[in-house]
Amino acid sequence: MNKIRKGDEVIVITGKDKGKRGAVTQRVDAEYLLVEGINLAKKHVKPNPMKGTTGGIVEQALPIHQSNVAIFNKAAGKADRVGIKTVNEADGTVRRLRVYKSSGDAVKAA
Repeated sequence: MNKIRKGDEVIVITGKDKGKRGAVTQRVDAEYLLVEGINLAKKHVKPNPMKGTTGGIVEQALPIHQSNVAIFNKAAGKADRVGIKTVNEADGTVRRLRVYKSSGDAVKAA
């Protein structure tokens, strides 16, 4: 179970964008995430009249390693770690919940 999922609000804890917050837009693979407004690079794009695109300089979000971000706890107002808690349901099934390590509250799904 991934502790950081698509739609979660995260805060960068190390690197050039330290302290910035953004929402996870995509999980690139098991270790890398795309976060809106984080780890931006400028890319020079040629115009393509066949596709109708104009050329110029475009800012593109690059993947960031999940160890460089932490989930943002809105109640505490700071970064927090995520743990997994198992809950037994009435019908006998077992559910796994993501919880904040500091408070034990469930992480709200996006």
